[in-house]
Amino acid sequence: MPAGMRWIMSDENQPHRVMPDGSTQVMPTEFHASPGVSDWRVLYWGAHAYYPTASFAEAARFVAAIAEIAERLEHAPDVDLRPEGVTIRTHSRRDGALGHKDAELAAAISDAARELGLTADPSQLTVFGIAVAQDAGVDTRPFWEAVSGYERLADEDLIDRHRRGPHLWFHELEKPRPGRGRTHIDISVPADQAEARVAAALAAGGRMVRDNAPAWWTLASPDNHGVDIAAWPDFEA
Repeated sequence: MPAGMRWIMSDENQPHRVMPDGSTQVMPTEFHASPGVSDWRVLYWGAHAYYPTASFAEAARFVAAIAEIAERLEHAPDVDLRPEGVTIRTHSRRDGALGHKDAELAAAISDAARELGLTADPSQLTVFGIAVAQDAGVDTRPFWEAVSGYERLADEDLIDRHRRGPHLWFHELEKPRPGRGRTHIDISVPADQAEARVAAALAAGGRMVRDNAPAWWTLASPDNHGVDIAAWPDFEA
């Protein structure tokens, strides 16, 4: 399975399903079943939504509304404001796990967007990750930690402490290749956008390496760079 959010495969009785506030983790299928969250998709590191805007001022008004909601619910999302649109991500734990507050926040933000005449565009949602392969018994994470300035998360990841850049996921090579580092790109997209993204990549000269539909697809570029298109975070129970 591609990198990011191994918590999605959690068993319901495992302790790490408990959120920092003591509530129970909400899995992606549960999140999508919550009322008012149809604008949102679960990708790596949380639930995401994107709303196109006509101007920086319109985007700023929307962000002001989001700030009021976040203060009222005491749950703040990550917000990226650009003149052409606003991207929001909500999560309840550093690994991207979702709680009930995330569903409540998402629904309230969607209501605010509608009041401002904004319509979500899930096709614009993409989260990148970098998978770093290493041989058994080799630990390259300290090197990548030093050069990236990232911080460790659990046993396999490095993350940008400000949640801006792509995460780094460390895993063993399926076939040992001593002395040679290897990386590939993981791209998390909404489940309802994944097949179109794969088709576009193939039409642009890529080739299919592994078809694990509907969960993920491994593609190779014309010059053999590896890319995984991951849809599984958006529908795992």
